[in-house]
Amino acid sequence: MKSTKNLVFMSLFAALIAVGAFIKVPMPLIPFTLQTFFVMMAGTLLKAKYAAGSVLVYVLIGLCGVPVFTGGGGFTYVFQPTFGYLIGFIFAAFFIGMIVHKNQQPSWKRLLVGDLVGLIVWYAFGIIYYWIIARYYLGNPVAMGSLLVPFILLPLPGDLIKMTLAILLGKRLLPVITK
Repeated sequence: MKSTKNLVFMSLFAALIAVGAFIKVPMPLIPFTLQTFFVMMAGTLLKAKYAAGSVLVYVLIGLCGVPVFTGGGGFTYVFQPTFGYLIGFIFAAFFIGMIVHKNQQPSWKRLLVGDLVGLIVWYAFGIIYYWIIARYYLGNPVAMGSLLVPFILLPLPGDLIKMTLAILLGKRLLPVITK
């Protein structure tokens, strides 16, 4: 019964992340979507392997050609400079779940630390991947420092708001889900 429940939650979050990719506010370079909110919620509510699994399912569905990414779908999406964020989402969900679920009833501090670590992880993957693709695939070398403003400082306020919502909702929903 418990494994069925975990599979249902993984499927639910894979679907929510896909839907969240299309709820967006246009911004330069990286669209502001609810995708990241649902990644944080998956990590907050599910244990590490199930949280990462839900994001992995979402990524694999997109790579198979289903247009669930903000820019479409298909295997060639790995050559998009922003694909690193999708890889980062998998690891972020894992680390959030690992940190949050270390205790049965996580504290506010544990929720905050978990989501902050997740945020740092996906920013790191996103920026590094963007730099590699721009430099070696697109032939457009960019300085790593020049990526900080468009890829961290611009999305950071929105991501902090989504993180706060994920923490508040997670604190309320965790006792219900873990019952």
